[in-house]
Amino acid sequence: MVREDEIRAAERAIEWPEAVDAGLVFIGRIRTPWTSRLECPRQGRTDGPLCRIDVDGPWQEALAGIEEYERLEVLYWLHRSRRDLILQSPRNDGETRGTFALRSPVRPNPIGTSIVALEGIEDGTLLVRGLDCLDLTPLIDIKPDRSLFVPLAPPQKGDFETG
Repeated sequence: MVREDEIRAAERAIEWPEAVDAGLVFIGRIRTPWTSRLECPRQGRTDGPLCRIDVDGPWQEALAGIEEYERLEVLYWLHRSRRDLILQSPRNDGETRGTFALRSPVRPNPIGTSIVALEGIEDGTLLVRGLDCLDLTPLIDIKPDRSLFVPLAPPQKGDFETG
């Protein structure tokens, strides 16, 4: 298991570049039973513990209609993750993989995603199962699970022509 700020023998970090603000806004916080990466599951499970997604007041109206979906995709900011590793050794066995070939929380932009089962809604709070993040993780976005949608037909020649 990785300890905070540990760099294993086969891993490599880079000098962190100057920050550029993308204008990201957190829209709430996620409540889970885990306060340490050592406790947190590697992947969420829909039979896992009931967790809460507390959506901040100004964004609660955006939940209208969400009860129609049984599964949601939740995007969150992994606020306690390293951001400087480009090669990682998840098993600490001397073998490395590039960060973009892993689902590790250690990323340049530590955005986590989980597909969760929606269990209920209480006053701007979603009750869900399937998360794998720490308690008080900042919430970025919520979307219906994309696998619930039928893809749109590709545009046909002439669809975008104007007369």
